[in-house]
Amino acid sequence: MEFSQRYVALGDSFTEGLGDTAPGLPNQVRGWADRTAEQLAMAHAEESFGYANLAIRGKMMKQILSGQVDAAVAMNPTLVTIYAGINDILRPKVDIDAMLAAYSLGLAKLTDTGARVLVFTGFDASSSKVFAGIRGRTAVYNELLREAAEVRGAEIVDYWRFREYNDWRLWGVDRMHMSTPGHINMANRVLERLGETVRIPVPELPPVPVRTTAETLKDNAAWTKEYVGPWIGRRLRGVSSGDKLSARWPVLRSPAVRN
Repeated sequence: MEFSQRYVALGDSFTEGLGDTAPGLPNQVRGWADRTAEQLAMAHAEESFGYANLAIRGKMMKQILSGQVDAAVAMNPTLVTIYAGINDILRPKVDIDAMLAAYSLGLAKLTDTGARVLVFTGFDASSSKVFAGIRGRTAVYNELLREAAEVRGAEIVDYWRFREYNDWRLWGVDRMHMSTPGHINMANRVLERLGETVRIPVPELPPVPVRTTAETLKDNAAWTKEYVGPWIGRRLRGVSSGDKLSARWPVLRSPAVRN
């Protein structure tokens, strides 16, 4: 099938959709990119709209550039979103300058197709006791990314400045990936950046729970055991949660509109 509008989403778990659980979908997630594609398809119903999502959780910059960019170019996209590099930043050592130099070349491949290309800055994790330590790295990454985007003609979705994500109700139980409301909010942010007027209603957030110190310590211990320990273990073994997974929507398709 030929599509007049072709949206391809690239990246890691952020774009794959972790935290927005959907048991009936590939990899059991939905995510902001699916939701954005659905809204774009409805908003431009007079056009034939195709959507592919090549993102896989755990992928690092080199893997995204080598395994997803050329595949996206082959689809002759009219819109590309890409988020890459944060898994690299979380590693003990990373050459951010070299990583962004490679990223810039990848962005050039994408913008050379004539597609509109949106790239995301990294999130300001200063409100997280666990991830606040990467704030400096992320700031350097963001500044180099802004320069690369300017040179290559890509557009910035400035996640760093989205202060609503300091509300932990927009994050999932693993405290690493957005919750369903967080993904819906991100879809609306992307739609806004694209100049679209449509917005997706964000579910009402539950009240902020009042926790005693003992309850907080118990919750943190359970979270560390269930999520942080396995995450560190995978890093030490050099494996990823996405190693046995395939891209959710590897070819262009008409996005199904879901409630």
